[in-house]
Amino acid sequence: MTKTNHLLPKLALSGLMVAALAAIYLDAKITTTFTAKMYELPATVYARPLELFVGADISAADLAYELDLLGYRNVARPGRAGEVRQRGGRFDIFARGFTFADERESARSISLSIKGGRVVSLTGAGRDLGLTRLDPVTVGGIYPKHGGDRVLVRLQDVPENLSRALLAVEDRKFYRHRGFSFTGIMRAALSNFQSGRVVAGGSTITQQLVKNYYLTPERTLVRKVKEVLMAIMLELHFSKEQILESYINEVYLGQEGPRGIHGFALAARHYFDKPLDKLGLHQQALLVGMIKGPSLYNPLRNPQRAGKRRAVVLDVMVDQDIISAEHATVAKAMPLGLSQQRRLRNSYPGYLDLVRRQLRREYREEDLGRLGLRIFTALDPLVQNQLERSTAAVMDQLDSGTELQTATVVTRFDTGEVAAMVGGRRVRYAGFNRALNARRPAGSLLKPAVYLAALEQPRRYTLATLLEDSSVTVAGPDGQRWQPRNFDRQSHGMVPLHQALSKSYNLATARLGMELGLERVVDILHRLGIAGHIPQVPSLTLGAGEYSPLDMAAMYQTIAAGGFQMPLRSIRDIVDARDVPLKRYPLEYDRTVSLKAVHLLHYSLRGVVREGTGRGVYQYLDKDFQVAGKTGTTNNGRDSWFAGFSGDLLAVSWIGHDDNSGTGLTGSSGALKLWSHFMANASKRSLSYRMPDGMKTHWIENKSGKLTGEGCPDARMLPFITGSEPRHSTGCKPRGAGILDWFQSLFRGR
Repeated sequence: MTKTNHLLPKLALSGLMVAALAAIYLDAKITTTFTAKMYELPATVYARPLELFVGADISAADLAYELDLLGYRNVARPGRAGEVRQRGGRFDIFARGFTFADERESARSISLSIKGGRVVSLTGAGRDLGLTRLDPVTVGGIYPKHGGDRVLVRLQDVPENLSRALLAVEDRKFYRHRGFSFTGIMRAALSNFQSGRVVAGGSTITQQLVKNYYLTPERTLVRKVKEVLMAIMLELHFSKEQILESYINEVYLGQEGPRGIHGFALAARHYFDKPLDKLGLHQQALLVGMIKGPSLYNPLRNPQRAGKRRAVVLDVMVDQDIISAEHATVAKAMPLGLSQQRRLRNSYPGYLDLVRRQLRREYREEDLGRLGLRIFTALDPLVQNQLERSTAAVMDQLDSGTELQTATVVTRFDTGEVAAMVGGRRVRYAGFNRALNARRPAGSLLKPAVYLAALEQPRRYTLATLLEDSSVTVAGPDGQRWQPRNFDRQSHGMVPLHQALSKSYNLATARLGMELGLERVVDILHRLGIAGHIPQVPSLTLGAGEYSPLDMAAMYQTIAAGGFQMPLRSIRDIVDARDVPLKRYPLEYDRTVSLKAVHLLHYSLRGVVREGTGRGVYQYLDKDFQVAGKTGTTNNGRDSWFAGFSGDLLAVSWIGHDDNSGTGLTGSSGALKLWSHFMANASKRSLSYRMPDGMKTHWIENKSGKLTGEGCPDARMLPFITGSEPRHSTGCKPRGAGILDWFQSLFRGR
């Protein structure tokens, strides 16, 4: 025998061994992963549940908006879960049941009345109710890397007509073949040969499932052989019912943004806002028809083409004796029946980014995409809606184009929970999230830290301490000189500390920061909650460095909370797919700054909006509504900032260009307007005033910083830490009531 004759058997044997090993590998892959893939579920993210009780602060319009978000249907007589009737401020709601992290709320009928922006009555089953929670709005999901989303359904819960139509259209011999159809493959091969390109696949449902689960979409001979082999193995190990159920849950039926719509159950919700078992024949046929080309026959984009494809499916159902010709005629005449409800998937991309950031510290990405976790967050859809409306209104006013960008973070400063977030001018766009990732100089937003560092030393500094606002030059290690200037290009001589902050004088602030020492300024910024790098350079006193709106929200959160540093939170609870609680995220706080010093800072931040650079807020707010805040502007107007808080909400807003070019805006002409518009419409509670123990008020002559009497020239009332008040007096005795200023008004009625 020749060498070639000896070599052929060896090559054949080697080929068989390789094929056998490949078959063993593929078989093992199927048997070990198929069941898990059947039940892969993305993590679902929920907003806060709306709590209703007598006295709850909510308008009829806001409640109607939230019910609309939840998909409640307006009917004449609510008789099923998810239905509502509204008559002015009167609501009759058949609330859906829902399993929260702490307990199960059963579906039940409730009635409530709203007057003057408050719930005045709440009843159910003929008795008064203390508290009830509506099911929470679904914010979105944390998805696998392929971007798929699913709602699992059991085969026995799938409408029979839909299952039969699916088999009639996609795989009539499903219950007779063993994973592949030889005649189907040959028919597809002939069609492809005649056309000179790939126009048909000839795949069974089993093959399609294998391709979706395990293979790439490329059309090659090797992939086709692998698909057939794996389909045969799948049929050897699993029943037809398991395979069909998996296909019904996995089949691709469209796209919404970056997420794929997989499975008939989710598609029913997406296109019709109905459970799968509530679909009509015309809707079932439409979904089956979409399998051939989810993009081509997408009813939202191509309604006429989708309608024609639906008619084809109905004709097949008649041919296969699944339905009568009369039923098909009626179904063809029906409208597509698409949902008019807003689709909420991916509605809050900025907030979802924040949730992901927190989750990644504790969970692997792949677990978030398959374990079916349920994540309960602090997102408030009503606050978010107002933030989006304010963003659109003010940004359109400032710039009719789209180049000017913005970002805002809103927290509840008593808990540290992030209630709303906008990451860009296109508020629902899942792109670059400026609230988290745009790092810019903060300008005067950092100045309160400098003044707080001073006020922590009451023996040296009080609100009445005179600071020098005059030119200053600091030599750097590289020989360069830093020479800051005031915004008005003027020096103001000796000014009281509270006025230097409220008027945002750069020269006085820079001198104060250098006098304190940059180490102390960096330390106070870290204690206020800024975790990243802080440059220890003289210009830090005027906002140098790179900070995101979220960083600034963390800093002002600590200030608003009276010196308690609270990690900003988006997540409240996490439960697994079996509703077993996995983790709670309770309120955490640590006092890092003196309460008395922060109280003095609050006075100055109130002064900013009453008589300083932020007084424009009262073009939007009622004059009796108390807030505190600070403007911020960077060189050449590149960044416009405003940070501030009321009695319930804290917000930080930024406006600027992505390319760092000038905007022509200051903090007061840009971000302040957005912040004020939002607060005027979203905040429910004015900032209260309560002086801590160990503090007293005194009348001070503003220009000299000396004690004086009420009604004396240039007199104003200031708070002091007991023992830190000035020792010298003007000698002016009280002359009776003087001019009532904004600070004195806080004491009326006490």
